[in-house]
Amino acid sequence: MSSTQISSDPATAAPDAATIPLRFEAARLAVADVDRAKDYYQRLGWRLDIDFEPFPGARVVQFTPPGSPASIHFGSGIPQPAGPLQASILVVDDIQAARDDLISRGADVGEIWHADPEKGQAPGIDPERRSYFTRADFKDPDGNEWELQEITERLPGRV
Repeated sequence: MSSTQISSDPATAAPDAATIPLRFEAARLAVADVDRAKDYYQRLGWRLDIDFEPFPGARVVQFTPPGSPASIHFGSGIPQPAGPLQASILVVDDIQAARDDLISRGADVGEIWHADPEKGQAPGIDPERRSYFTRADFKDPDGNEWELQEITERLPGRV
């Protein structure tokens, strides 16, 4: 069995680490139908930030997941990503509650699973309830993938 060492020491940054703040703000999603995508994310309870036409023939819609500093945006008449977003992670405090809420809002969320250090992906919540181990997946109507990840305690140096 091999294992990957995860450093929890915030002082292990490379000596030439960047110091200019780069804040991840938004991810652009590829969608086939802007109104269908807008309806989907509204049903999930995400905050609608904008729905406007920045110039003739273009439409941009932006949503922010509850409690998130980052958003998603999509539209028409603007450059589209080459394909669906792959496995973007949504961090949750309680995966069962988050999964149940999303299902009640119409998302087709898969079963909860956890990363077992010896067996790989295993069904159910991590038996030890370790942070970062328990997950569940779902896709929007355009195939953009989301992964719920339960984190109850952060590694040192993380927010």
